[in-house]
Amino acid sequence: MPFGNELASSLPEEKFQNQTLRPILKWQNELLLEVFRNYASKQKGVFFSLSPEKKEAYIENVIQKDIKFRNTIKGIVIGLFSLEEFQDYIKNSSNLNKRMMNLVIERLKSQSMVI
Repeated sequence: MPFGNELASSLPEEKFQNQTLRPILKWQNELLLEVFRNYASKQKGVFFSLSPEKKEAYIENVIQKDIKFRNTIKGIVIGLFSLEEFQDYIKNSSNLNKRMMNLVIERLKSQSMVI
């Protein structure tokens, strides 16, 4: 019955993703874009001259590899949690952080032409 257990454990994460993470990311969209623009500018501005495909790869690479930048993004999101949301988050922060970063990557990639 591993599938049943797997499904049961993913439901709270999906619920948290859809009810907490997505609305916060949507609300903070302009700030996230500006934070990324600022980051890219400080990295010699190479991002701005890349092709659309390379921009997407750059975004993914930065969020996966630059721990300081990742922590900045997490702080922007976690800072808007309610106490209850934070208590839910800390129960499974590792998996929720992965979901959060994947959502941020997709959000930035989908808007890479306006960054």
